[in-house]
Amino acid sequence: MEEKTVRLYTRQNDKTVSQLERNGRIINNRLYVQLHFGDIAPFFLKCYDWFTEEAVKYLPKPDDVHAPIWCSISRENCLKPIPGTVVYVLDIPESRVIYFDDLKWDYVLNQIYLPEDEEDQKAYDEHIKKLGISSGFEIMSGKYKGMFPEEEERIRESWKRAFKIDNWSIWNVCGNIWEIKKEWVKKIVYPGETIE
Repeated sequence: MEEKTVRLYTRQNDKTVSQLERNGRIINNRLYVQLHFGDIAPFFLKCYDWFTEEAVKYLPKPDDVHAPIWCSISRENCLKPIPGTVVYVLDIPESRVIYFDDLKWDYVLNQIYLPEDEEDQKAYDEHIKKLGISSGFEIMSGKYKGMFPEEEERIRESWKRAFKIDNWSIWNVCGNIWEIKKEWVKKIVYPGETIE
């Protein structure tokens, strides 16, 4: 029996088209992340590394893969192709996709505590207030960086909730994949073309 597939969309550098032709697959690389983000790449790499370490607990990655590939679950919320990029329309075996909440991912990028709910957020705010910290932003990357290792660990532990989807919608759910195989590509959309 053939495995169920899911349709995903991902915008990538147009140089990946030749990688796909040459290798039969596309993988992300730390160097690509560095080139894409420039001066702020070390920060993003730190976040991507955390994501990768957690995501492999849900789905093992190939040994040569060092960074995930972000995908949209809908063409409506997919980044459109702009000069220097293409959008891959993919049909991927469902077992090769790790879903996560992109809104929760913002907590990881902001290096702050990801609460379970509003009540948990209130309790956490009270907790750090008792420590003399006025804002959660100050713990991991602000003036208290390194001063509260237990709190930093608590924050990192909370980020695991990004893989728990409470509200399934095309606006907050993303799919992570480790590679794009040539046979999964249904269409390559170039700038000026419509994603159908």
